[in-house]
Amino acid sequence: MDALKNRTWSGLELTPRQRALCDVADKLSGTPTRMTEGDWKPLRDLGFDDAACLEVAHIVGVFNYLTRLADGFGLQLDSQTAEAGRTGVALKKGGA
Repeated sequence: MDALKNRTWSGLELTPRQRALCDVADKLSGTPTRMTEGDWKPLRDLGFDDAACLEVAHIVGVFNYLTRLADGFGLQLDSQTAEAGRTGVALKKGGA
């Protein structure tokens, strides 16, 4: 998880699909005006059509939007969610 947070997934053992998704998400998030058709090629080579690429872009965009809203309003994680993030232990359904 730290590798993804620090954008150092190049050393991780990711599937080609995971790597292609990380690369697109990184560039689309950080330098969207520099995206070219070639940036989508790894996903297209894996069978992603126009609709699938658009869905990836929407998901990346929504996550960027939501984190910017949260950061802009200074929202803080509740203690259980923060602990789950620190420990990597998932939250239990229903708060139990």
